[in-house]
Amino acid sequence: AATLSISPLRKSFGWNFLAKYRRMLGLFTFFYACVHLSMWVGVDWFFDWGAMWHEIVKHKYILIGMATWLILLPLAITSTKGWVRRLGKDWARLHRLVYVAAITGTVHYLWAVKKDTFFPLVYLGVFAMLLGYRVISARQRSSREVRRRSDASVAA
Repeated sequence: AATLSISPLRKSFGWNFLAKYRRMLGLFTFFYACVHLSMWVGVDWFFDWGAMWHEIVKHKYILIGMATWLILLPLAITSTKGWVRRLGKDWARLHRLVYVAAITGTVHYLWAVKKDTFFPLVYLGVFAMLLGYRVISARQRSSREVRRRSDASVAA
């Protein structure tokens, strides 16, 4: 949620200095996911790959957590300036997967918590607001573009 809050904060308050922290926050998210996964693999299951596979297949919250980590992996690998340059426009397309990862990560959190769902629901609410902001912004940009094209065709 912290990474996804950068654009709305920049656009709403003019805090452009936040842009330089986006990559770091994204990599920190991946680091947290790696620590989380490592604890599950090493501490919870003591590297018992067969039992872990059984748990992944059995519990949908673990399956979606694994899917989230797999989505974050190429985002972390391609977060360097060199990869941005090499991938060009495809880099932006690939990094739109951050929205999928945010959705699947939120679902993982909601499904994993059994009793006190207050914090997962707060996280879901914050994520929904951030996603809603982006949908509204995209619609506004689209309607401005349609008006601009219409005005250009009338003037010609």
